[in-house]
Amino acid sequence: MKKVLLIGIGAGNPEHITVQAINALNRTNVFFILDKGYANDDLLRLRKGICQRYMTRDDYRVVQVQDPQREDDPQSYQAGIEHWHEQRAVLFEQLIGDEVAEGEVGAFLVWGDPSLYDSTLRILERVLERGAQSFEYQVIPGITSVQALVAQHRIPLNRIGEPIQITTGRRLAQSPEGDIDNVVVMLDAHCTFDTLTDTDLYIYWGAYLGTPDEILIAGKLKDVSAEIRRAREAARREKGWIMDTYLLRRPR
Repeated sequence: MKKVLLIGIGAGNPEHITVQAINALNRTNVFFILDKGYANDDLLRLRKGICQRYMTRDDYRVVQVQDPQREDDPQSYQAGIEHWHEQRAVLFEQLIGDEVAEGEVGAFLVWGDPSLYDSTLRILERVLERGAQSFEYQVIPGITSVQALVAQHRIPLNRIGEPIQITTGRRLAQSPEGDIDNVVVMLDAHCTFDTLTDTDLYIYWGAYLGTPDEILIAGKLKDVSAEIRRAREAARREKGWIMDTYLLRRPR
């Protein structure tokens, strides 16, 4: 039977790759790499570089395809996501059908960890539900940007006896400020932190975590929010893309 691996490759540092991930890489016959169309696609180069660095076999193939464009539906956020996922499912079905022979292993290299704010696992389930392709799949965990963020800032993710919440910028914008205690925010394209008025909050922010371009800023939110916005906008202009994550924390 065909097999598909979802390999978590960490937050940007090639040394985030686990031994389990290296072993999985070397079981793979064909890697699928989605090109998001950035003029300066460091993420694409990193995936190829990981293969070159850790593969001990030279008979693997790399199939690079254009990632379907995600278009926001002005009527419904969920409808926009649904349409995008369906486009990806059709593409994945074709790739697995055309490129993975019976008994072979195909792999997707997933930024961070396949279980955290990544759609690849859901889309593979959708491909199986469509019924045209039959395969087994395995998930190989990776270091997330959340772990990389707190490691680089040298802080614990949670405080003693306290929970931690992981959410998105979109959800943060809908939450009362009084509910913010220990909150990690991902996928925030609009600097939602800049709208918060609570003067007690601290922020630990990081972009391009684990890469040579890493940026770290921390401090009282009211003191550093403008600095973060400037750094974020400048980095995005220069590279054409940005990946950032931050922790909001209320002091005891």
